[in-house]
Amino acid sequence: MSTRSPSSVPDLHLIPSPRLALVVSRFNEDITGGLRHGASEWLSEHGISVAEEDFFPAPGAFELPLLAQTLARSGRYEGVICLGCVIKGDTAHFEFISLGATVGIMQASLATETPVAFGILTTYTESQAIERSRENVHNKGREAAAACVESIALLRRVKG
Repeated sequence: MSTRSPSSVPDLHLIPSPRLALVVSRFNEDITGGLRHGASEWLSEHGISVAEEDFFPAPGAFELPLLAQTLARSGRYEGVICLGCVIKGDTAHFEFISLGATVGIMQASLATETPVAFGILTTYTESQAIERSRENVHNKGREAAAACVESIALLRRVKG
């Protein structure tokens, strides 16, 4: 298991605290629930609260980009965290969903100039997904929340 992480992390205690949206896929809900918990826990550790009304369920990973783009364009959110899970099966469906969600999230972020974090697991097995959504420091929901907040901090600094 890789333990790579950024070599230095900036001060992420932002004033004012950013308003964030969390969009969570209902597909593979046991796993995405773990990602949501990890993201929420990381945010709480950094003094950032997310109101229940700022959590949005999505049918699956493929729908995340449109929902994220719409939330970012609403002007209510300084960042959007997308959480989902796609596990490889016996058909090419995995590749299409993974690629569509990946490119879509990147396009949503660029089109809105809003950090949209990619917290979608794309694994070959269910056990890999479970490993990445456990309640520990390697939870990918935590990483997505950190990436979103760090991006917000940098954008605030650049924009002055």
